[in-house]
Amino acid sequence: MATFISKNADVHPDAQIGQDAHIGPFCVVGPKATIGDRTRLDNSVTIAGKVTIGSDNKFSPYCVIGGEPQDISYSGAETEVVIGDNNVFRESVTVNRASEKEDGITSVGNDGYYMACVHIAHDCKVGDRVVMANASVLGGHVHVHDRATISGMVAIHHFASVGTYSFVGGVSRALHDVPPYMLVEGVPTKPRCVNIVALKRNDFPSDVIKALTEAHKLLYRQKVGVDNAREILSGKQMLVPAVMTLFSFLDHQQAGRNGRGRDRRKAA
Repeated sequence: MATFISKNADVHPDAQIGQDAHIGPFCVVGPKATIGDRTRLDNSVTIAGKVTIGSDNKFSPYCVIGGEPQDISYSGAETEVVIGDNNVFRESVTVNRASEKEDGITSVGNDGYYMACVHIAHDCKVGDRVVMANASVLGGHVHVHDRATISGMVAIHHFASVGTYSFVGGVSRALHDVPPYMLVEGVPTKPRCVNIVALKRNDFPSDVIKALTEAHKLLYRQKVGVDNAREILSGKQMLVPAVMTLFSFLDHQQAGRNGRGRDRRKAA
């Protein structure tokens, strides 16, 4: 295959287009865009500002990638969007460029699936193999860790973190950090149980699932506190790496404000 650029597309001559890429009709690609090999823009996709896109991505119609941050303090600095490889962006997904408040980069990792009308706001950091269902939105500065799943019509509060292998139930409002390995849902969200389906699908051993289930019971049902839960699980020989990851996440969360560990940056 050769690179295809529709005669009805508006691609700036300074844009960098990889081999075997496909730019469909009515797409607009700006001068500071870099599009990797075999990446496909179906039609009516806009790539604005400084945007770097890796290989083997697919963008459905009406995606807008690299639009200015929706932050009234933004003053026009050259910030950017960086997207990895092998992602799917369905219809009308928006990914905004960063503000000037952190490192100037909104980033999306590899192998993600972003369904129709998903919004990824300025300064977000989204990991690998993340799934976001229809009309879910990330506020500014949100961090989503690898293999998290966010259901449809979910709102994640700015500066919140979504832990690895977590699941956020549909039509939820996540005001606080979402702990790794947990299924949360509600308005606001609360941890309901361990995300056992994802753990089994990803071949977590039964003893690890059992340890995480015990941690959930101590933390969110008996509410013994992080330090006591850590001590109890240590006595039961259940401090497996996944449980230690959970406790490390919660220690970070408690060091922040309003249930969001990353809010410590604002407090400083």
